[in-house]
Amino acid sequence: MKLCPHCLSPLESPRDHCPFCGKSLQNQNPAGTLAFASLLGERYTLGRFVQADGEGVTYEGADNTTGQRVMIREYLPVTLAQGRVEGRLEPKPGREVLFKTNRMDFADLYRTLQRITPATGLVTVQDVIEENDTVYAVTEVCKGQTLEKYLSSRKSPLKPAEARSLMQPVLEGVAALHKEGLVHRGISPETIFILQGGKACLGGYATLGLRTRGSELKEKLFEGYSAPEQYAPEQFAGRYTDVYALAAVFYRILTGTAPLPAPQRLVRDSMPTVREMERDVPGYLSAVLSRAMRLTPAERVQNVPELMGVLASQNAANVLLDREEAAEVSRRRKGKSGQNQYALLMTVLVVICILLMLICWLFLRREGGGGQEQPSGLPASSALQKELYVPDLVGLSYEEVNSDPELAPYFRFYVAEHRYDSDTEPGTVIEQSPTAGQPVAENALISLVISQGPHLVEMPYILGFTQENAVAELNSRGISFSLLTLTNDGSYVSGCVADVDVPAGTEIDVGKVIVNVYIADERPPEVLGNQTGESQSGEG
Repeated sequence: MKLCPHCLSPLESPRDHCPFCGKSLQNQNPAGTLAFASLLGERYTLGRFVQADGEGVTYEGADNTTGQRVMIREYLPVTLAQGRVEGRLEPKPGREVLFKTNRMDFADLYRTLQRITPATGLVTVQDVIEENDTVYAVTEVCKGQTLEKYLSSRKSPLKPAEARSLMQPVLEGVAALHKEGLVHRGISPETIFILQGGKACLGGYATLGLRTRGSELKEKLFEGYSAPEQYAPEQFAGRYTDVYALAAVFYRILTGTAPLPAPQRLVRDSMPTVREMERDVPGYLSAVLSRAMRLTPAERVQNVPELMGVLASQNAANVLLDREEAAEVSRRRKGKSGQNQYALLMTVLVVICILLMLICWLFLRREGGGGQEQPSGLPASSALQKELYVPDLVGLSYEEVNSDPELAPYFRFYVAEHRYDSDTEPGTVIEQSPTAGQPVAENALISLVISQGPHLVEMPYILGFTQENAVAELNSRGISFSLLTLTNDGSYVSGCVADVDVPAGTEIDVGKVIVNVYIADERPPEVLGNQTGESQSGEG
């Protein structure tokens, strides 16, 4: 027996409408997702489609056994899966191994979460089901609002004591994850929920691929809250990655402003401290959060228990800051000593070079006879006189730039962003900073924006959708569209999609294509009158 996804009343037989609430049970979920009101795992009734990302799809649902509402997350990676065949999810040709490997990671993640939840500050995972050649995770429904919505509704930031009290359950929840060897990687105001009663709870679980740029999945990162190492697949993410995100959330709570994105900070770190934004915040607390958001992982607060301790106690914070300051002084002294030794060595080498050049010049002048006299001083090609300018990299491939032996000795390159661009090949440099021609010092850092090529998405099936549902579906895929009114001769349902100029299933470039969506106008009075008359005569 299934339950009505709308009112949770039992449905003893297949129907088009619930006999209790009267709402439609017909499928309006997007093409490629599970059908509305279908049965999963002999226990759960699928509800409406909620959202999709590079890892999977989320639905509302109902537990037929307990009569409770649930959320159901399906492993469905858009870059690895090609669709369903008789209900089973099929990987794309050549992507079978990655599809299965990530599916195992997805299942292992949620089974571990099922084992440790319910726990303080964590959304509970109730069940994990393997069906349709994929995996489903069933979680509790968070009855409340996201932390971002909660903070946006306030006229002023929270006080430090209020922030610590609000975030304490989340801190304890993340510590519990770390104890099990899990790293969340997606902590942000969008994945923290404020439940009825004011308690905070952390959800938004995901595998490593979704939270790392450049992975085999289409990543979903949170600008301002994702740590620098999440933007480079070759860098390792650890517990300190979640420490960065937690500190960034505190920054947002205490200042009312989101932190600067990590790639921007790596190029030029101009982010003000919490104390500079809000003078009422104690200096020690501001210093601790700055320490926890250091760009270099080794320089951060390393784990959540330590972060909780220094946030709650000024004495503990002072001990940490004093210890770190002493270590910083020691590093500077060692660095200065090394620099002095290096400078002395370079001075000796320069003097030796000058003497050798002088000896060669005297020898050539003596032996040259009537030949032309050699000019005095250093050659014009000397490295001591060479000026360095930023090369023009726009239009070159990143691989070509990064492997050029003539550039490597003088410049360092950092990929700040991968961006869709309809007019350039994937892997091509489309922006650089500093721009070409600017004078720079040796070993200068050049920030690059790399093209991902055109942003191709599949046109969904939206015929018959209400205007609201059609708009939501197109927006979820980033498709640009124009809504046009179609004169209704009585053949269409008013306010629903009657026609689309791009067939469903067509791959379109969202950077260039605008889809025309025709919404059926209200039926003309004469049609409505005829239908009313026919109904009345039929009843008579």
